[in-house]
Amino acid sequence: MRAEHVSEGRRRFAEEARAERPDLSLLCLLVAAEADPTLDEAGMDAAQIELDRLAGQLPFRPGGPRSWATALAELLGRRCDFRGTPGDYQRLESSLLHEVLRRRRGLPILLSVVWMEVARRAGAPVYGVALPGHFVVGFGPPDEQVLADPFDGGRVLTGPDAELLVAGATGSPLDPSMLIPADPLDVILRILNNIRAWAAARPERSDVALWAVELSLLLPSHPARLRHEHAQLLVRRGDFLTGAEELDAYADVVAAVDESAADSIRSQARAARAMLN
Repeated sequence: MRAEHVSEGRRRFAEEARAERPDLSLLCLLVAAEADPTLDEAGMDAAQIELDRLAGQLPFRPGGPRSWATALAELLGRRCDFRGTPGDYQRLESSLLHEVLRRRRGLPILLSVVWMEVARRAGAPVYGVALPGHFVVGFGPPDEQVLADPFDGGRVLTGPDAELLVAGATGSPLDPSMLIPADPLDVILRILNNIRAWAAARPERSDVALWAVELSLLLPSHPARLRHEHAQLLVRRGDFLTGAEELDAYADVVAAVDESAADSIRSQARAARAMLN
């Protein structure tokens, strides 16, 4: 039954990712269902209802971008106490939308999803902003843009605040291109990257790394190197034959631009097949 649940969830994930206007909250919940086998259709519906309930507590059209940002900070940050802590980076639950709604704690990008989905339901001009190393939300058009940091309870950011966030993450100055709205599928890929990073630090959780890579590969656009990572994970988990086949297929792609790298990957495939003996 679990295999059927996963298969259906992945079919829905791939279908939603290719929709004209992908539903960010649904995609996040389908990611969460991979991690939590108890998250069924009723649980996903309950999460969506909670987002609706929170949106219903916002004032009606409070004003311009800053008023929207302030209203969200008052509701979600102060009244509901959604925010992040350093310890949240060590928890897989911090990347799962239903758990973030339950615990009211999470990574910056998941808290930003809560902000965006609640604000969107209330009619706010909201979008995600993928600053390097720290995801925030934006309100309003570029010439009136107001940024808020859900990880810090929705604190409205000044220009210098944003510059400090970027400088702290990259050592480089803030570039205007960093402030453009993030595409929903880029948000999902970044969430899956965070999950992969969490699993990479915990070799015993290669199961999590595997499903995170496999969901990433279902997105219409993804880094080609994920195919290599997927093959390596299969080998590490004992599926030597399938892993070797995927390594060979990836080597054929790489050969067009780097024959020496392709030879190295083919050597990995041979080593994987040797493990079958």
